[in-house]
Amino acid sequence: MTHAFHPSILREYDVRGIVGDTLTAADARALGRSYGALAVAEGARRIAVGRDGRSHSPELEAALIDGLTLSGLDVVRIGMGPSPMLYFATATLGVDGGIQVTGSHNPADYNGFKMLLGGRSVFGEEIQALGRRAAAADWVEGAGTVDEANVLDAYVDRLVEDFEGGTFRIGWDAGNGAAGPALQQLIKRLPGEHHAIFTDVDGSFPNHHPDPTVEANLTDLKALVADKKLDFGIAFDGDGDRIGAVDGTGRVIWGDQLLVILAGPVLEAEPGATIIADVKASQLLFDAVAALGGKPLMWKTGHSLIKSKMKETGAPLAGEMSGHIFFKHRWYGFDDALYAAVRLIEAVAATGKSLTQIMDEMPQSVATPEMRFPVDAARKFAVIEEVRERLTAAGATVDQTDGVRVTTGDGWWLLRASNTQDVLVARAEATDQAGLVGLVDQVDGELARSGVIRATVGH
Repeated sequence: MTHAFHPSILREYDVRGIVGDTLTAADARALGRSYGALAVAEGARRIAVGRDGRSHSPELEAALIDGLTLSGLDVVRIGMGPSPMLYFATATLGVDGGIQVTGSHNPADYNGFKMLLGGRSVFGEEIQALGRRAAAADWVEGAGTVDEANVLDAYVDRLVEDFEGGTFRIGWDAGNGAAGPALQQLIKRLPGEHHAIFTDVDGSFPNHHPDPTVEANLTDLKALVADKKLDFGIAFDGDGDRIGAVDGTGRVIWGDQLLVILAGPVLEAEPGATIIADVKASQLLFDAVAALGGKPLMWKTGHSLIKSKMKETGAPLAGEMSGHIFFKHRWYGFDDALYAAVRLIEAVAATGKSLTQIMDEMPQSVATPEMRFPVDAARKFAVIEEVRERLTAAGATVDQTDGVRVTTGDGWWLLRASNTQDVLVARAEATDQAGLVGLVDQVDGELARSGVIRATVGH
């Protein structure tokens, strides 16, 4: 039988939809068949499968495994845990690929699948090809087996295996996401004093939405740090691949600022190395990496795209404003918020300063949060092309890595098409507020020329 996926769930980086509406168990089974056919064609035999803590993840996991085994693949179930634990299993269990059932940082009614095969992420055109396979029932037949492996202890042991020290009083917020059990084990292995909240896994996310890049979701962590007078606080998203942090004063440390802190020890170990950040990152980050003797590289937003660029360039470290931090230095190259937390502790300790002092001394700029402009799917890339053509004709300084990033005497502004939503995303950064207002006016002006009006603002 053929199968048609709802077109909205085949995203750039993963498969993701609303359970019972755009995503069902039948979709999970068909995805298993389509991925299975691709994997078998590449000579794969064993696949690791994990899931997050959402209430519908077990049902989707079972259907996915059914599809994989019907394709002749042997499955190793690692159970519930953060996405990085599945990545770790894929790197260490002698399997040929892996799939995590997860809704990531999305609301509770969402779920989806993150896929790896042959040492790479399955994304972009490969995901669209899986949809075409399902529509044609271009599958293979087989009878695979299912085994189980408990990798949680091994994963947490590996997180601290080469820990280089740092004793602090730290607050942690797992957000009732899948990282909770691993976090509970991790803090037992770390020196210092640790206070963790919301470590019980609850897919309804009763305390707050599990996205630490939205400041409102850090309210409880800020309160914990203030109440206990802690050195700093760390938070995770729903599947543990995005990190958020606050210093001892409750000040948010954004993804590019975290990368500045983390880059220091890496560049000491690997002088002159390439450090990658996405196009939404501050110019202050790229300048800081250069000042540390590294080679800053601006690249496209998206964890799969960043991972691919890391492989191409041999970069030991990369990061995104969205809180994805990728370590190849002493790690495996995947985005792992728990490991990033361990390395943050090390990096702060290496400076001999408090995280608050590090932030006080960091160069400052003024920047907008992400500004989002709803636009029809058929128009979003066309608008970017129109803006690019106008700017180029006007002689503007434009970086076209991912959308348009325009540098002026006041700072820079970015406009790009989201790969996961029908929106255009903009951000601007300047040396002062007056300059920022001018940059935002430029964004609004270009969009107005293409018939787009700003509607929402958020990190």
